[in-house]
Amino acid sequence: MNLNPDQCYQAVQTRDIRFDGRFFVAVKTTRIYCRPICRVKPPLRKNCQFFSHAAAAEVAGFRPCKRCRPELAPGSSLMEASSQLARDTAYHIGQDFLAEHSLAELADKMNITDRQMRRVFHEEFGVSPVEFWQTQRLLLAKQLLTDSSMPVTSIALASGFKSLRRFNALWKERYRMSPTELRKSQKKKASETFSEFSFRLSYRPPFDWERLLRFLSVRAIPAVEVVQDGSYFRTVQVERSNRKIAGYIQVGNEADKHMLLVRLSDEVLPVCAVVLERVKRLFDLCADPAAIDKALGPLAVKRPGLRLPGSFDGFEMAVRAILGQQISVAGATTLASRMAVRFGSRLRTPVPSLTYLFPSAQRIATAQIDEIAKLGIIRQRAKTLIALAQAVASGELLLEPGRRVERTMAQLRKIPGIGEWTAQYLAMRALSWPDAFPHTDLGIRKALGENKPNKILMIAEKWKPWRAYAALHLWTKLSEKS
Repeated sequence: MNLNPDQCYQAVQTRDIRFDGRFFVAVKTTRIYCRPICRVKPPLRKNCQFFSHAAAAEVAGFRPCKRCRPELAPGSSLMEASSQLARDTAYHIGQDFLAEHSLAELADKMNITDRQMRRVFHEEFGVSPVEFWQTQRLLLAKQLLTDSSMPVTSIALASGFKSLRRFNALWKERYRMSPTELRKSQKKKASETFSEFSFRLSYRPPFDWERLLRFLSVRAIPAVEVVQDGSYFRTVQVERSNRKIAGYIQVGNEADKHMLLVRLSDEVLPVCAVVLERVKRLFDLCADPAAIDKALGPLAVKRPGLRLPGSFDGFEMAVRAILGQQISVAGATTLASRMAVRFGSRLRTPVPSLTYLFPSAQRIATAQIDEIAKLGIIRQRAKTLIALAQAVASGELLLEPGRRVERTMAQLRKIPGIGEWTAQYLAMRALSWPDAFPHTDLGIRKALGENKPNKILMIAEKWKPWRAYAALHLWTKLSEKS
């Protein structure tokens, strides 16, 4: 975000929620930085300094406000970064790559020098990649210290620190107090056990939770996902240090506070940073609904705050999309569930309907066509699934946000059985690309009353760069008519 100091100060004075997480205001006299919605008396303009990212404020010597809690502010979409290289780097940081690897290894993975990476990243975010990552870890730890009674050692490990000594040292350096001092200063009682604790992930209103939950419910893979009692549940698996960590999550909505509440099973606490980033992606929490709805105009009037469902796992989403080609949504979920039961791993959870982890790309890559066909999947589609899995397992194809979208879509189209519709749909959901637009989709053709793809693209031109949201509005409009 390009910061105009006068506009930023006006947002602070009015506590404009549209700017929450879009920037942070630092007060030179107190050396504290806040969200623009902070309820304290607005500081004098001459004492304010504005930062696009919390990391930049902390590196400049400011510590987070205990009242408005910057760690709970909504995030910003990676797609807002002007540099593709900076987007890629930020994505890997969000996936906690640096918890196990060095910056040099990340640069090597991206086929650039670490010097170039640092330069481009600093130009985009105002801090180094390591400083950016450190801030993310500290703010996650701050939420755990404030809202839970977990031991400080457990919090340090859950936040990505390899040692308590390093955690304490960085905490004191940034925040000028010890972690235990922060905890002692809290007035409210924290959750006694982790099972009672919920991570809080904020969003910018409006947020159409009901339609989003309905979308996910219809497409939920039995045994892997379920929507019940107004919440979303799913099994999860994250690899860390060549070890697969599995458990489940529950996501609910606290509408009056503009945040989602996320509960994690104890097993996935060590990788909570990665899991929370994927939840943000799945529920599109970094979206700016005011800007999107303004660009879509009349199309968005009846459904303000409609979010673009992402994916928790790109490979799982791709399998689900391929299975959904030319069959009903219900049929596709049934086939996906059969694949989970046949090729996935069993998982015991307290939720009766969550019993399996979705199979990895590595597992499907070694499957035989006949094994998949026995599940009721046509042989040609089975071949497509195996080819997709082999591309993902080899690292050739990365179905993750922040990637070079056109390149990824071109790779998808090369796989026999994946056409334009599937590539665009995966750009929407697996890559979280806001301008993807499956213009050949039958539902979009019906909603627009137009059958010629070129004319549909011309109509959609006015919705750039938010055409993926336009597609979702058109699908929703059509489904609510039927």
